[in-house]
Amino acid sequence: MAAWLKKPHGGSQKKKILVIGLDGVPYTFLTNPKNAGKFPRMQALFQHGTFQRMRSTIPTVSSVAWSSFMTGTNPAKHNIYGFIDRKPDPFEPFIPTAINMKAATLWQILSQAKKRVVVINVPVTYPPKPVNGILIGCFLATKLDKAAYPASIVSKLKELDYRIDVDAWLARKDKKKFLEELHVALDRRVATASYFLEREEWDYFQLHIMETDRINHFFWDDWEKDNPEFAPEFIRYYQKIDSYVGEIYDRFVEKTPGVEFILLSDHGFCSIKKEVFVNQWLQEKGWLKFSSEKPSSLKEMHPETVAYSLIPGRIFLNVRGREFCGRIEPGKEYETIRRQLAEAIMEMKDPDCGEPILSKVVAREEIYDGPCLNQAADLLAIPHDGYDLKGNIDQTSLTGRSELSGMHTYDDAFFYLKGKRVKETDFDIHALAPTILKLLDVAIPTGMDRGPLPVEVDE
Repeated sequence: MAAWLKKPHGGSQKKKILVIGLDGVPYTFLTNPKNAGKFPRMQALFQHGTFQRMRSTIPTVSSVAWSSFMTGTNPAKHNIYGFIDRKPDPFEPFIPTAINMKAATLWQILSQAKKRVVVINVPVTYPPKPVNGILIGCFLATKLDKAAYPASIVSKLKELDYRIDVDAWLARKDKKKFLEELHVALDRRVATASYFLEREEWDYFQLHIMETDRINHFFWDDWEKDNPEFAPEFIRYYQKIDSYVGEIYDRFVEKTPGVEFILLSDHGFCSIKKEVFVNQWLQEKGWLKFSSEKPSSLKEMHPETVAYSLIPGRIFLNVRGREFCGRIEPGKEYETIRRQLAEAIMEMKDPDCGEPILSKVVAREEIYDGPCLNQAADLLAIPHDGYDLKGNIDQTSLTGRSELSGMHTYDDAFFYLKGKRVKETDFDIHALAPTILKLLDVAIPTGMDRGPLPVEVDE
């Protein structure tokens, strides 16, 4: 057993970092003139230090983006490609968890460097792996009893009435009740974070607010269209978050010398115009076939299938020797068909207005590089904002709508670093892990996708 697992680190450190993640909060939301003066604590902070727009990951999924944040690597190195993935032979869909993570995380690297960490609720931290400190897992956990390391803190989490997540299905039935649950989950998460901030030694502390993503998915359109019933409630929720950010800053950053403060999101948000059922398009064009008239899953693909899709817009070719009913020969045939499909799918149009649905389609090796590349989708379809790509196989039309009103966007995340100037304006979320390590004077391991951002004291 590593030394840092045997005994918590004793002395306090000169340099500390406190990170708050606001899942899915767009840069353009925080800077929108419509919201001027509504979030006074954050807007005051943003006047001192670096506050700027940041790109996310492809696909733009929270589990992929935060995996890239915590490892400083792309999916072909950390092995998290989406909220849903698949084993190709025999075909079996599954939800990736921390078990599937192939790259070392920030908290593991910091633990090895004898830094003490407290990490709360960051996506893809369940099941929790041992750290020098405390790790409370994410929404992937189904029971609190197995969501935390060390297990001895579970009783305290129950005492604090800690909530892992909210029930997103409730929003489809009762939006008012869902709002109530969002407030409870946020209150309990911040109370839990405050408890550990006060009582635990830490060199690195990260609190993740997942509820922003949840409220955005179901109320974004209400805010954009100034719905008189829900738009004020939406803003009130963000004002509570603003107040909590200010409270944490006042208590644990401003009054503690040497604490760096980072606030960030992992992607942006916009209103959904249409949900787009990629597998329906593949079926209609003859690329995807099933063995039954009304299939219940992709397990029922016919051997004549050329390609199928998993959310959001990840397209897999039916390659011989890889897929359970593979028909496409690797090599020249694979490359020819992949190119033909990429060109064909770019022609996908909104049936009501004729707008193009996709902005581009990329091959996996164009954006990924690493030992897990073969696990990636062969093609990745990137939509125009407003077209939410889905993987359903039970649809009879190309587009539709559900109770969801907001979707993720790629180039509208934000990053804030207190009191320091970042001398680079064009970067994505992969850049933050090496930057954090440098700020803490911890050696950056080989294998990260890039070096740290150039940072200097803000004058």
